[in-house]
Amino acid sequence: MMFHKVANPIKQLELIDTLQRLGVSYHFEDEIRRILENKHNTHHNGDICEKHSLYATAVEFRLLRQHGYDVPQGTFKSFINENGDFKECLYVDIEGMLALYEASFHLSEGEIILEEARDFATKHLKEFVDQSKDQYLCMMVNHALEVPLHWRVIRSEARWFIDAYRSREDMNPTLLELAELDFNMVQAVHQQDLKEVSRWWRSTGLGDLSFARDRVVENFLWAVGILFHPQFGYERRMLTKLGALLTVVDDFYDVYGTLEELKLFTDVVERWDVNAMEELPYYLQICFLASTTRLMKWLLTPLRKKDATSFGT
Repeated sequence: MMFHKVANPIKQLELIDTLQRLGVSYHFEDEIRRILENKHNTHHNGDICEKHSLYATAVEFRLLRQHGYDVPQGTFKSFINENGDFKECLYVDIEGMLALYEASFHLSEGEIILEEARDFATKHLKEFVDQSKDQYLCMMVNHALEVPLHWRVIRSEARWFIDAYRSREDMNPTLLELAELDFNMVQAVHQQDLKEVSRWWRSTGLGDLSFARDRVVENFLWAVGILFHPQFGYERRMLTKLGALLTVVDDFYDVYGTLEELKLFTDVVERWDVNAMEELPYYLQICFLASTTRLMKWLLTPLRKKDATSFGT
């Protein structure tokens, strides 16, 4: 429904970008896919408007590449002079410079135009920050120069951008309210996930081992960076537990274990024999038991879901 009220193609792209940065684009996946598919078909058919501004071209390029569409770097050739350099007159369009800068990070190896675009945009954006008194635009430019959008964690960026969006002159109150509610609801889901994996960590006894680093929270944040969506709680928890187990085993192999213990533990793991666990020192029994128990649960869970589905049909 939100996109039905936006007819201007550039405004549609801006809305997609805003939804992504606010962290709510997953609610509009079908609409976004349809719009970007149409944009890509326009490129594929060669119907590219030469009169597009740098800003519009760069935003469209970035969004299409971000969503997996094949868009050539030659899209920016109309902004390059006869000497092969980006036209100096472009620097007055700071929003275009910022869009070009962000787009330049969606490059593949050997794409010289995008590498030069990054250098060109970075130079003029830094000059703008030193001279301008536009607080909002300077804030956005500094944020981008610090770490480009393509390298940021989606959920952390959403928290920052909600505050930034609130100060925009064209801020949509309904969209802002949606973003704030969604962030709080998803955060509540993440908190429940973290509580569960923290209980699991304590129950395994791994935290009692003198050499084991408690990296549950760090591993959970890594999992959130990959899958923040509320419906992927199971996957987040499994990734966190796997990371925690690997951290303990890594510490054992790198720091704590003797050569004899390393050989013994490796042999028992390769045989995957629970009965052979008694050959291990107590602290290695904890590691082995935690690993085997967790792996069996991972293997059985999909089978249980499949059986439940089959039974239901």
